[in-house]
Amino acid sequence: MTSGEGCHEAVVFDDRTDAGQRLGHRLARGTWTDPVVLGVPRGGIGVAFEAARMLRAPLDVIVVRKLHVAHHPEINLGAVGEQDVRLIDDEVLWRTGVGADELADAVRDARSELARLADLYRGNRPRTDVRGRTAIVVDDGIRTGSTAHTACRVAHELGAAEVVLAVPVAPPQALERLEEVTDEQVCLATVGPAEPISRSYRCFPPVRDAEVSRLLRRAVQSPGAGGAPQSRDLR
Repeated sequence: MTSGEGCHEAVVFDDRTDAGQRLGHRLARGTWTDPVVLGVPRGGIGVAFEAARMLRAPLDVIVVRKLHVAHHPEINLGAVGEQDVRLIDDEVLWRTGVGADELADAVRDARSELARLADLYRGNRPRTDVRGRTAIVVDDGIRTGSTAHTACRVAHELGAAEVVLAVPVAPPQALERLEEVTDEQVCLATVGPAEPISRSYRCFPPVRDAEVSRLLRRAVQSPGAGGAPQSRDLR
């Protein structure tokens, strides 16, 4: 499956649970090697939980933080992720005049928050080993693609044999840019580049950190809700 295959405009999801179930159905058509589902918190975890449950695959998170500076909190300079992965938008950096010291401060702050959230979400559970496996990176939607790009790079750094990006909704332009860090893409709906992700959902409430932690614990504790044994080739 490529970025354009299976994408249909004007799809509206009831909520993240509905989107995750539909995404899980689509993913179940593929052939993946010992898949692991990696949700991008916060919003992606509810979608990823349902997809992992339907695939009977382990669930974990890839924690990514967007980069902002104090005097331009609305501007996204890029993102940082686990494994010291960093993506900087040089064009935005140039346009805003953000200096090296400001950027370094933003990266340091983001990495500190990233480490805190990773500990909060996983608790004392070890990270799921993705080496030699198919890493399915799931978010609730994509706009610019910087978060997804960083998350997919993290999956590669962790040793995944292949990285699949799976999202309910995304602009085609963003998916095209993400081809360099993905082996395959699964997308259910396409939207314009400026359209908010929330418009593709009837119910799109904010997701709290406690909900991310709860779903990860439930995935470990509940058979069939992520974490259940999985045959090596899922069809």
